[in-house]
Amino acid sequence: MSCRNPASLNFILRRRNYTFAMARILTGRCLCEAVKFQVLDEFRYALNCHCSQCRRATGSAFKPFAGIESAKLTVTDGSGNLLRYGDTNNHDARCSICGSYLYSLVRDGNYVHINLGALADAPTLTPTAHIYVGSKAPWYDITDSLPQHLELP
Repeated sequence: MSCRNPASLNFILRRRNYTFAMARILTGRCLCEAVKFQVLDEFRYALNCHCSQCRRATGSAFKPFAGIESAKLTVTDGSGNLLRYGDTNNHDARCSICGSYLYSLVRDGNYVHINLGALADAPTLTPTAHIYVGSKAPWYDITDSLPQHLELP
């Protein structure tokens, strides 16, 4: 058995009662597939934001997103096709070809908010609350049982 063989390594670790788990990697892409990315399935939080900025940016009633450290996101294809709206450390990223809204770099570049609709894979963590419902679209009724916060909790 060779420790260079991942199956062998997993066997050795299990046999010695070590817990060994590799982080799950999620993939995402824009509509035209000119931009592709990967992110670890280790989101710290996931929310539905109803603020007016998120509504305008998405063209929808709210923005479902999940937050994670920015180092855990990798643009794997088409980084030259990214259109960034904002500054270096705080911006929204879209595909410059099809316009798909992919993620937002926030908190001085330390975190990204991944738009859940851009993911090809289902994340482990899904939205746990609605935020900024004090400014939600008047034509949209929230019908699920998630907690609702006028602003941030």
